[in-house]
Amino acid sequence: MLTLLLSTFGDFMRLPWFAALVSGPSMAPALRHGDRVLIVRTAHARPGDIVVARFRSRPDLLVVKRVQRADGDGWWVVGDNPFASDDSERYGRADIIGRVTFRWWPQPVRFRRARA
Repeated sequence: MLTLLLSTFGDFMRLPWFAALVSGPSMAPALRHGDRVLIVRTAHARPGDIVVARFRSRPDLLVVKRVQRADGDGWWVVGDNPFASDDSERYGRADIIGRVTFRWWPQPVRFRRARA
């Protein structure tokens, strides 16, 4: 799950980026509960990218997951922690909202695009 920090401000300004707070263990060890991340708005992703997405079957749920593959007109996304992750196995296709590019708290890390 993901808790947005700047969603109202970002939506109002339509900035190309927004910040978020990671909630839950589904992306451990890459991202952990309490990590703060910077997301660049985009609907494009590659397998291996960490993204913010919304499942079509659960539009109220905003999640941070890793892209596994394109699936028709949507994306198949999975968590890094299979023991604590509700992902496309449970909810189906997702729509990408943005790509996680940087973790700025507690320890800065830049996430690069996956290599093909």
